[in-house]
Amino acid sequence: MGHGHLAAVARSEAPMPARKDQGDGARPGPCQHAAAIHPVTPPAGGCQPCLDRGGTWARLCLCQSCGWVACSDDSPGQHAKAHYEETDHPVVILLQHPHPAAWCYAHQRTV
Repeated sequence: MGHGHLAAVARSEAPMPARKDQGDGARPGPCQHAAAIHPVTPPAGGCQPCLDRGGTWARLCLCQSCGWVACSDDSPGQHAKAHYEETDHPVVILLQHPHPAAWCYAHQRTV
């Protein structure tokens, strides 16, 4: 779940559909995790788990809570998603993206 959504954002495709649990199909209000977006300094030049294993990535994400750099959901390791699952740090910024894009894992949508 969520694997295709972050990849779609990275490819600059159409916005993600509203969550199905909204009943009336309306897009939910502003994500409260948007407040987590602030300047952070990444500690690494790539996805450290991928670098440690000699792996590769499609795109990199920057955690907006702690600055951790990890590979995106369309990368084999999906380390950004794993970081969220381990830490509850919900918002990432896609690096090397033509348009600034933030993704909230908690709400499975762009911020």
